[in-house]
Parts: sequence; structure tokens; C-alpha cells
Amino acid sequence: MREVSKSFQAGKKVLKKVSLSIAAGEMVALIGASGSGKSTLIRTIAGLVPIDASSDRSNISAGEILIGGTPMQRQGRVTSEANALRSRVGVVFQQFNLVPRLSVLTNVCLGFLGQMPRWRGTIGRFTKAQKLQAMRALTRVGIAEQALKRGSQLSGGQQQRAAIARSLVQGSEIVIADEPIASLDPSAARRVMDILAKLNREDGITVLVSLHQVEYALNYCPRTIALRDGEIVYDGPSSALTPAFLGELYGAESEELFLPRVVDTEVASVVSWEERSVQAPPRTKVRDAAMVGSAA
Repeated sequence: MREVSKSFQAGKKVLKKVSLSIAAGEMVALIGASGSGKSTLIRTIAGLVPIDASSDRSNISAGEILIGGTPMQRQGRVTSEANALRSRVGVVFQQFNLVPRLSVLTNVCLGFLGQMPRWRGTIGRFTKAQKLQAMRALTRVGIAEQALKRGSQLSGGQQQRAAIARSLVQGSEIVIADEPIASLDPSAARRVMDILAKLNREDGITVLVSLHQVEYALNYCPRTIALRDGEIVYDGPSSALTPAFLGELYGAESEELFLPRVVDTEVASVVSWEERSVQAPPRTKVRDAAMVGSAA
């Protein structure tokens, strides 16, 4: 992304000249308080929301989103290459986006729609090979036994895993997840994050995951990008995100981003945020020094 802005109302920018680069194979967390622009950023990268045209006509690369060197968006328009790029980008939403009346297997097979004739996709005629591939994807996310149930019969965590399986059959090289665990209980959230981390580790899939709680960024993502009011205020190691530093970045809003104590019932371990270092990371990591205090 190069100096990407987005406004839904004239004069009110949700994203403000955001620039970032994510290398192939990274697993990156995107954090921020409510209204910071996380979902809008995710949707612009996926080509679901058009960005603003850049006002800087002297910089031809301003207002541009590239995926693998190919433009998804440029100067306020989704490009003609976007459809081909979308087949390489799997998007996982908080709302799961399964068709309730269809079987879980068919919901996963919908990931093939961009790879087959439109008439076959319209009537749901999937091949035996496609169904077998979908079953393998369901096995990888641990819900193969739910394949013949309707989407509406799954729990929230199972629906989210089915959505990830759909991205697998799509052949995604990149998975962008917009708060995929926000509505899940801690156990289900952990399973979803485990799956995303495994896909990143074993398949080399690039993962950008928007998270509302910093604990998951610390546990799963080596790198974190923090947004505030549509601007990047931190981009660096997740290990630097102590409560003290988050308080410096977000003030009272930081209370939204972490809980005082996190209890892992599966392994009976307790992580106490009070035990973490209270030292803030070097100020050079902070993008907007004026926002968080003068740089050292």
C-alpha cells in the first residue's frame, strides 16, 4: 500500500495516507481500538472497497495497492486485474459468511467458483475431485465430521473454520482475516488462530489478521501493525507491545485491546499482564511521534 486514503463522507477520512508492505510468508496482526480503520484497511486490500484517488499527481505510485507486484487498486479505482488477484486472496470475515441452508461441504466447494464455468457454479455442480479436495480442507481445519450438516447447524468457531477451509480450496496464497475471532469464546478463538498459524507455517500462506485483543498478536504474530484514527502509529515486533506502551499509543482506548489476565483452560496456564515488562520499546518504532509523545 502506498499512501492510501479512504473517505466515506466528504472531508472525513477513515484511512489517511497509509503505507505498508508485507512480505510473502509473513503472519502479521493488525490492531486498533474500535473505529481505528482496521476493517476498512482489510477491505481495501481485498479490493472490496475502492480507495480515494490521490491528490498528489506528481507521485504516480501514491494511492496504490499492489499484490505480488500487480495492482489491485490504483488512483481510486479497482483495476481490471482485480478479479484474477481475488482468486489468490482469501478473505475471512467476522460474520462467517456461510450459506445457512447449504451443507458445510457445499459451502467449502463455493471456493471453487472462480475456477469453473459459471453455469456449473450456478447450479452447484461440483466434481468428485473438487468434493474430495474440499473434504481434505475440512480435515485440515478439524471439522470433516461436520461436512454433511447445514451451515446453520455449526457453532461459531466451526463456521469460521469452514470459512478458512473455503479459502484453502480457493487456492489462496494470502489470507486476510477481519476480526475472525471477535465473536468466539476463548477456546474456539484459540483453535481458529492455531489453524491460521499452521497454514502460515506449513504452507507459507501470508496471513494478515485484524485482532481486537493484543494477547493473540503476542502469541501468534511476530509483527504487529497498530492503527489509530486511520493512521499507522506502530509497525514492529509484537513482543514490544507491553501494556505501558499500548497506554502510550492509545491512552484510555488501550483498555479495549487487552485484558488484565488471560486464562488458558486447555493448558491450565495463566499469563499475567502485570508480569510483562513495563518498558516501552524504542521510540523509533512509533510512526507518529506527535501523536504519542516526542521521539527519543
